[in-house]
Amino acid sequence: MVEAQVQLVEGMQFVATSGTGHAIVVDGDPSVGGKNTGPRPMELVLMGLAGCTAMDVVFILRRQRQPVQGLTVHVRGERAESHPKVYTRIHVEYTIYGDVDEKAAQRAIELSEEKYCSVSAMLKHTADITWSYRIVRADTSAAP
Repeated sequence: MVEAQVQLVEGMQFVATSGTGHAIVVDGDPSVGGKNTGPRPMELVLMGLAGCTAMDVVFILRRQRQPVQGLTVHVRGERAESHPKVYTRIHVEYTIYGDVDEKAAQRAIELSEEKYCSVSAMLKHTADITWSYRIVRADTSAAP
């Protein structure tokens, strides 16, 4: 079982704590009393997607003995105009650093998106999820 809780601090600011004891400040938009001291809940959803798929891709590439030096995952989401304003479109952009084989990178991303990433599996019920990637070779740029 996975657990989490939030506790009101003040206004629309909360401290969210995971079952493993990690905490993050979550805040609302200033238009509803927030003070912009932490991410909004729907931003956390995109952050969760980015983290989930990033871990999958790095794990898969390392198992394939690919020389991954770094990975950045940028996620953009579009939401419905009416409540509950779910995500309807999400684009995931991967930047892989290192002399990684093109086919290995593509396969790792496909496996994450289609099989392993739990967050992606949930979101694809309401959102059209697309992805793109690029590989930055070790000889042209250093990892971030």
